[in-house]
Amino acid sequence: MSDPIARRIAQGAGRAPADLVIRGARLLDLVTGDLVETDIAVCGDTVVGTYGTYEGARVIEARGRIAVPGFIDTHLHIESSLITPHEFDRCVLPHGVTTAIWDPHELANVLGTAAFDYALAAASETVMDIRVQLSSCVPATDLESAGARIEADDLAAYRDHPRALGLAEFMNFPGVVAADPACLSKLAAFAGRHVDGHAPLLSGLALNAYAAAGIRTDHEATSAAEALEKIRKGMTVLIREGSVSKDLHALAPLLTERTAPFLAFCTDDRNPLDIAEEGHLDHLIRTAIGLGVPPLAAYRAASLTAATAFALTDRGMIAPGKRADIVLLDDLETCSVSAVFAAGRPADEALAATRTATPAPGRRSVRAEPVGAADLAVPAPAGETPVIGVVPGRIITEHLRLTPAAVPDLAQDIAMVAVVARHGTRSIGRGLVRGFGLRRGAIASSVGHDSHNLCVVGVDTEAMARAVNRLIDLQGGFVVADETGILAELALPIAGLMSDRPFEAVRDALPPLREAARGLGCTLPEPFLQVAFLPLPVIPHLKITDRGLVDVDRMAFL
Repeated sequence: MSDPIARRIAQGAGRAPADLVIRGARLLDLVTGDLVETDIAVCGDTVVGTYGTYEGARVIEARGRIAVPGFIDTHLHIESSLITPHEFDRCVLPHGVTTAIWDPHELANVLGTAAFDYALAAASETVMDIRVQLSSCVPATDLESAGARIEADDLAAYRDHPRALGLAEFMNFPGVVAADPACLSKLAAFAGRHVDGHAPLLSGLALNAYAAAGIRTDHEATSAAEALEKIRKGMTVLIREGSVSKDLHALAPLLTERTAPFLAFCTDDRNPLDIAEEGHLDHLIRTAIGLGVPPLAAYRAASLTAATAFALTDRGMIAPGKRADIVLLDDLETCSVSAVFAAGRPADEALAATRTATPAPGRRSVRAEPVGAADLAVPAPAGETPVIGVVPGRIITEHLRLTPAAVPDLAQDIAMVAVVARHGTRSIGRGLVRGFGLRRGAIASSVGHDSHNLCVVGVDTEAMARAVNRLIDLQGGFVVADETGILAELALPIAGLMSDRPFEAVRDALPPLREAARGLGCTLPEPFLQVAFLPLPVIPHLKITDRGLVDVDRMAFL
């Protein structure tokens, strides 16, 4: 029988053996929350039978393990995991993630539409199903020197690609609310398609205006009150728990069986070390349950709600006619993943070995001249001055007004910060930052959202210059330096954002970097990604770009 629909009907009816039977599973019923013992029959990439017994050409014994739908990460930038899509695939599939919705925004800010070409090609090669959201705000603002500019016509050229879902996070929320013509043209080009939101702290009539533009989701809610207002106004809130931004504890009280249809999960983003130590979406699920979220609500958010929010109607449940993305668990509450099936295929290294890989673009993309210590020096202010206040675990920063006794001022934990342009222009923004705990040396990163200029934080200008110049030599990465030299580094030569090595090598390189930063006195658990968000001028309240300090609340330079 060659007709695929006829084959599915025959196997679902039990008239023909199923291609695959997962026998004796306990299926988590996403309608009632019951655990129901059943076989799961699969034909090709599709579930064709549940709530029954089946014979199959291939049988895998579940032996009472719990079957749940594959997890869907609703918003991430794969490049911010520091690894290529193919290594990300290998890294997170064992954690039950079978669908990822990728906004290649970081790559696009460096490479322009070449990032879309790469993302869409790579998405067709991975075991997990990767869908691409087209980056809507490149650059996010005109307050920094960017590597590319993508307009509405550029986006529209990719709109109908089968792996393109719609428009990615619309970060210029002031522009939307003000009906800026450039924003309107992009929204009009994707009218009726999915449009992701990005509106931190937006509320009231301004939020109404933003949602009225057709924007359907938001992952920037940091309090239960903020998230509740957004879901009451028809948005789906994507609860984020990444390597830096950690909102799950604040939002978990809102996630109940009643609200689960309006709340999903995203990582936005997690690096390989955090994935190894804690997990990926499985970490969000077990953490949520540990915080008192009913298991049914947590698993709905991780699958069915996510699928519904992005109109992926072929998945989100283990049910006849749905894509056979199935996770077997040893335990429901701890989300201990035992086996993963992606489109009916056991997700293992043998399957990963069959993939092809599109060569990654963006080599030799760091085009910056070497700097000297004097280029990065911050003059001591005569009195009170603006200082960026780092909030651990948040990308929101405080706008402090402090009076340093000197620069740096170790007693007040005030260090210097500089952003060096890397896209062929020569500009350096300088300022002060509080919250790193540095006592000596410097840490630097070429991951600097969103334009990914080179950002360095330090208390020694010689060490700061040494770190920046090493980034240029490496063509991107993370560097820790002191008065003696380079203490630790990780090269990220693909667009200055991604390693070209296996995820295990990146995972193993991160602890020495963290340890070197701690040796300088740094008190932040994830210092490099905290550095990476200092230049992000669309997140309140005070940021810095290569052009200077930005008051984000006023969208103006100080």
